[in-house]
This record gives sequence, C-alpha cells and structure tokens, in this order.
Amino acid sequence: MTRRHGYASLAAIVAVVVVVSTAIYLGVSRSADGEQDTLAGSGGGAKNPAAPASTASWVSSWSASPVGGEPGTAARGLAGTSLRNLVHTSVGGSGARVTLSNLFGRGPLTISHASLALAAGPDSATAAPGTMRRLTFRGSPRFVIPVGRQVVTDPVRLAVPHDADVLVSTYSPAPAGPVTYHPHARQTSFAARGDHTENPDGTPYTARTDHWRYVTALDVLTQTANGTVVVLGDSLTDGISSTPDANHRWTDFLAERLRTENGAPRYGVVNQGISGNRILTDGLGRPTFNPSGLSRFERDVLGRSGARAVVIVLGVNDILRTPHQTDPARMAEGLRELTRKARERGLRVIGATLMPFKGHRGYQDTLENTRRGLNNEIRAGRVFDAYVDFDKAVRDPYDWRRLRPEYDSGDHLHLSDEGYQRMAQSFNLAQLRKGTEPARL
Repeated sequence: MTRRHGYASLAAIVAVVVVVSTAIYLGVSRSADGEQDTLAGSGGGAKNPAAPASTASWVSSWSASPVGGEPGTAARGLAGTSLRNLVHTSVGGSGARVTLSNLFGRGPLTISHASLALAAGPDSATAAPGTMRRLTFRGSPRFVIPVGRQVVTDPVRLAVPHDADVLVSTYSPAPAGPVTYHPHARQTSFAARGDHTENPDGTPYTARTDHWRYVTALDVLTQTANGTVVVLGDSLTDGISSTPDANHRWTDFLAERLRTENGAPRYGVVNQGISGNRILTDGLGRPTFNPSGLSRFERDVLGRSGARAVVIVLGVNDILRTPHQTDPARMAEGLRELTRKARERGLRVIGATLMPFKGHRGYQDTLENTRRGLNNEIRAGRVFDAYVDFDKAVRDPYDWRRLRPEYDSGDHLHLSDEGYQRMAQSFNLAQLRKGTEPARL
C-alpha cells in the first residue's frame, strides 16, 4: 500500500468514527436514574425529527415535583382523556424532551400518543402554527411507563424560546390510576375527552385544572445556558399565594434576573417546591405522599439535567406542622445532610433563612425561638456554602417577627407577588458561582 493510499484509508476510518459518534450523541439520552432509556430519531417520522447535532447540552428549563396520586383517580386514572399541561420555560433551546412519571400509579400506564407544542398565547390550549411535534419513546408513539417509574421521551427538533408557554399533551386509552400529579400549580392546564393530543386546536380542551399531571420535566438542548439552578422548597417556593397564570413565583423572578442582568450566570431555574414540604418528616402512604426534602433530594435535585447549583428554602413546615420541630439543631443537621449530598455531585449549595410568620394561626413564641435559632446557625456559615437572607429582606422593620405588610398575602405566612419579587431581588447572583469558601460542616 502506498503512503497516499494509507492516508486515504485512515481518513475514511476517521470519517466513519465521526459519523457513528454523532449518531450516538443524537440518539442516546439518559433517564433520571441513569439508564439509557431513550433513542431519538428512529420510527418517529416527519413529526418527530431528531435533535440537531451541536455543541449544545441538555438543561432543565422547567420542572415540577410529583407530589402524590390525584384523589378520585385510583380506579381508572384518566383513561380516554387527553391531558394538555401548560408549562413555562426559564431558558430556551433548539430541541426538547419531556419526562413523564407514573410514580404513584398502581399499574402500568399506557401512553398511546403524546405531543409537544408552543402555546399560541397566554393561558391557551391552542398550539402555535407549525410547532406541533409528536413525542415518542425509543421511536414508538405508544409506550408503557411501569409502576413507580418515569420515562424521558426522545428528543424533538423545535425552537423553544425562553420565558415561553409550552403545551405537553398525553392520551392514555386504558384505566391506570391513580394519576401522578402536582397540585397547586398556579397555572391552568387543560383536558379533553378523546384523543386530541396532536390537534393544534384548543377548542376540544374545555376542562380546566390547576394540576400538572404526569409531566415532571422539560429539558431543552441549548447553547446559551450553562446549566440550571434547582430550587428545593415548600409552598413559599411553589408560589401558593402568587397570582395564577402570571408566573409570579419567586423562582420566575429569579429566572428573569438570570436571563437579563449583565454578568449573571446563564442558568435556567427549575422549581421543585411542594406545598407543606418539610426537611425531616415524610407524608403518609407508599410511595410517600409529599416526601421530605431528605427523601426526595436524589430524585428532585440530583436527577435534574444540567444541575449546577441548588437553593434550599425549607424548614418553616417542620416548625409549624404537628408534631412541631422545636430543636433548631436537628433541623440544621438535616440541612447539612442535603449540603453534603449536593457537594458529592459537585453542586453549589445556597440556603435561605426562614421568613417570619407572626400573626399566622400556628404562631407560638416557642416556635419563633426555633426559627431564630435555625437562622442564627445559617448566618454563622455552618449549614450551607452560602445563604440568602430572605428573613431580613421581607420582615417588618417595626416587628421582626412579622412580614412587612406589603409583602404579606394576608395569612401572615405566604407572600404577595411583590413579596416574591423582593425575594428574587435580594438574591446575590454571584453566590451561584463556585469559588467562595464552602460551609464549615
């Protein structure tokens, strides 16, 4: 063989390697538990073009924690009903994939059709023209989600904007309950009788709900975001008292700052708040309804695509809910355990001081002492890598045990839209970057 022919053969081999490597990059994505669950671009047809080859990476743009099984759906689930979930992106990209969960189901969940589209407008079940995409799993539009599991769909090519409403639709033909859901979404989603998953017209979707059903994450393939911030919290993060359909949770305001401010880390934000959530104590049931922060940390934080930092806003329910936790040292140790878990995966950890709640029906002076004790431990730098002082940001300057009146939603615990915006404004975005001294655990 001549040297010229040898070079030609070597070039051909390299070309084959490049093609195969690109195919693997496009075709394989991973589920949250690390298994190779999805193969893109096979069998989807024209409605399911594969995600583009690029130097982009997968980042969670939206997410919601599965909380439990929806009441009234244990026997049949929502068989014969199209569910059109409306979710809101924090960052955009050139492709998308969706996580669907059957965590609380008691039998296999069959999805015969699923789709993704951009919404035509705010609070709308109608798809924007030309954006409807069929969702598949391992190339098939029909797939089964086993009991207690989730699947990540094949990627689809779609220009997904930041700060945009996206419609995720599913149809299940067979009874399978209960439905895994997230209540108190502060976002209207839709339902229709029959299979309308690929119908861009929202007219059939006459039923409205404030639940997210089955869908737990939307990832985007992006070149503009370097990762995502995962916020683990309770109703104050869930945005329980914020204006519905307005995206006025404090995490929405934080995402806006990260998108628009000069020098800010280019991160998405995903909200893993569950109303009533605690650090230490699980809810009831198997699997656990409303699992504690310690129980769900692997699933809801470490399992998110592109996670770079975690913000922890937990503790007030440990204090207020029965049995009351009155030992701030126990709560601090639980939060330190979350910090250790995050550090093992290379995540930066920012925690929050607990905001005041005097005037709330559960207020007691002894519980106020517990809140202050935990806040003192956080401020001393012995719990998190860094902290944001939400307590100082929103408390009444004339009575530090109360919320400032304009930040109070009226129940003396949850915040108004203005209060949630103040939380985001008080956040030092530089703390999301690594490089500062870690906590002394």
